[in-house]
Amino acid sequence: MPPFEAFFAEPPAGGRRLCIHTPPRATLRGAVLHVHAFAEEMNKSRRMTALAARALADAGFAVLQIDLLGCGDSSGDFADAHWDVWTSDLSWACGWLRQRHDAPLWLWGHRAGALLAGAVAKELDAPCHLLLWNPVLQGKAVTQQFVRLKAAADWASGDGKAAGAWVKAELAAGRTVEIAGYGLNPALAQSLDAATLAPPGGQGRRLVWLEVAGREGEPALSPAASAQLPRWQAAGWQVQSQAVAGPAFWQTVEIEDAPALVQASVEALTAPAPRLQSAEQAA
Repeated sequence: MPPFEAFFAEPPAGGRRLCIHTPPRATLRGAVLHVHAFAEEMNKSRRMTALAARALADAGFAVLQIDLLGCGDSSGDFADAHWDVWTSDLSWACGWLRQRHDAPLWLWGHRAGALLAGAVAKELDAPCHLLLWNPVLQGKAVTQQFVRLKAAADWASGDGKAAGAWVKAELAAGRTVEIAGYGLNPALAQSLDAATLAPPGGQGRRLVWLEVAGREGEPALSPAASAQLPRWQAAGWQVQSQAVAGPAFWQTVEIEDAPALVQASVEALTAPAPRLQSAEQAA
């Protein structure tokens, strides 16, 4: 059996999506759908997600990676991307995995992909678990990042200070804004601004929350994570969380690896589920 299979699929939303399926190389434990980061963070993370997919396959997980509409090698440009199409792509991908692998389903969201994973988890007709890598908690942070990129590009001409107001005005007028080679359309910007990572209902689901916390010192979860996790426990989720040492590979200039993150992912998904805490214990 080949280590992975790459193919183009045609989901209901139309167009072609690049998919990479890595079958399990051990007794089947679960099926994992990767929800990639956005824009350049996705490109910077290609190597790390490939390494993690292979490590999970070695541990008995089937992994499906899909480039969403307008992303990577799928059809369309980023300016064509829409939140509803992305969630439709992911729901289709969940069905594809379920048809081929009768095993617990995991959604593996990285950065802003965690927002999409959380949204899809609410819509599925069956429970799923979540593996989140340095998740973005508010979609507004993504649009603000685009604004900062525009401002940085305009500083050389002395217009950086006005960039934020210009981007907001263009989007409000219904026009797509070109920033760092990516077209941000008003519909996607509006959906991102409204997106929040919050626990879907459902007793007994598992959440594995992992963060890369720098190369030096003792790794520690971000204050935002520490504030969020009790909410998930109170909602009935079985929570595992860990910070590991390593580079923020999704934003480094050179392509870098964070092997501790891969190892922590495999160990968390293969470990027995933690005992569920009561809402009083989680508070």
